[in-house]
Amino acid sequence: AADRAAELVILAALAQAAPGVPVIAEEEVAAGRIPAHGATFFLVDPLDGTKEFIRGGDDYTVNIGLIEDGQPVLGLVYAPATGTLYGGVVGGGAWREQTGERAAISVRPRGETLTAVASKSHFSQPTADYLEAVGARDYVSVGSSLKFCLVAEGRADIYPRLGPTSEWDTAAGHAVLLAAGGLVDGID
Repeated sequence: AADRAAELVILAALAQAAPGVPVIAEEEVAAGRIPAHGATFFLVDPLDGTKEFIRGGDDYTVNIGLIEDGQPVLGLVYAPATGTLYGGVVGGGAWREQTGERAAISVRPRGETLTAVASKSHFSQPTADYLEAVGARDYVSVGSSLKFCLVAEGRADIYPRLGPTSEWDTAAGHAVLLAAGGLVDGID
């Protein structure tokens, strides 16, 4: 119910802010409604980290990403429980906004040891094995697309995701990370 209610608010706001730009949204897709779209469209996940939301945690987000020619170019990741907004425009920088204060963020230079951020709900033995193989000495578990944002603001170096995920789960965080100077790459 929360997913659908939030998605309706977001769809209405995007229709007003960016008329004519199609929106592919998780709940609409689940209902079989996928709009015709070209090279430019929004990808929306109105409630990423549903398990964390249901548990009463604060690490769930609202994700809005703008895709152009198959690449995320703008991302907004909002954490309602903490009032934190992460944003990024590829080529224009990334930021974190909290209590009305906006600060630029960027990835940190790689140090001698890696700090990782890993999925709270999807941590697995292959993820643990990967972290050991790349020399990550420490990791923190977080839900939702906040993992991308922790890397983007330099609080972690790497976020491995070895299991399946959906593009609406990753598009906004991917854009924020790119705007902060990071990258998303395949495991190989």
